[in-house]
Amino acid sequence: MSGSAIIPWVVGNWKMNPMQSDSQQLIQSLKQQLHTAPISAQQCRIAVAPTALALLNVQQQLKDSAVEISTVAQDLSRVAGTGAYTGEVSAELLKDSAVDYVLIGHSERREIFGDDVKIITEKVKNALNANLTVIYCVGESLAQRESGDAEQVVLQQICDLANVVSADQWQQIMIAYEPIWAIGTGKTASPEDAQAMHEKIRAGLTQLTQYGQKMAILYGGSVKADNAVALAACPDINGALVGGAALNAESFYQIAQAFAQVEK
Repeated sequence: MSGSAIIPWVVGNWKMNPMQSDSQQLIQSLKQQLHTAPISAQQCRIAVAPTALALLNVQQQLKDSAVEISTVAQDLSRVAGTGAYTGEVSAELLKDSAVDYVLIGHSERREIFGDDVKIITEKVKNALNANLTVIYCVGESLAQRESGDAEQVVLQQICDLANVVSADQWQQIMIAYEPIWAIGTGKTASPEDAQAMHEKIRAGLTQLTQYGQKMAILYGGSVKADNAVALAACPDINGALVGGAALNAESFYQIAQAFAQVEK
């Protein structure tokens, strides 16, 4: 069974981009696109994840947008609350600044910065306890896919949440499936392969929570305007976590439009 009644989300992960002036121009261009041809929140929810430096400026710019655009933090601290933790931003500080969404577990955090299961689950627990919505990223490497372990790896990453997520807190989670070999490479899983993994993820979620059929599962991994329509048509793909294409307002808008227009 698919999550066909789920409103899709298209989230632009800007990563460590761009400079402030370009960030402001990008938001203005996106607002203009949505003013000219609005996408309602019932069709598709739209969000952007700027750098920590730009987060509040972007949030301020978005206040007069014709269409609601949410702001998402790219990461948060494994430490809760406030205190003597130089360089950290906690879940509570994000919530206090009206940032209600956060990415956790992105492969770049796992692979480059050493976010292991313990760190990731601490971050998830903190985010949920502060009443943030978590976009939890999962995905396999090329070696894991070629060895036939992709499903096992991804489902284990889902199961890692079980010890820190209470029954009701599953409502505060979205999943983003990003095959690591397709992030920033220009490669993408075929719609058939992506749908197959999303279907497995949904089946796994239904084993863990009564909300499994209602949870949005986004696809990430070189999502572009020219493959968004085919991905959006897949029954268990409920949106996209967009990397490079999110740095161009027109392409990002076209991806959102693809998910807004599809009928499942």
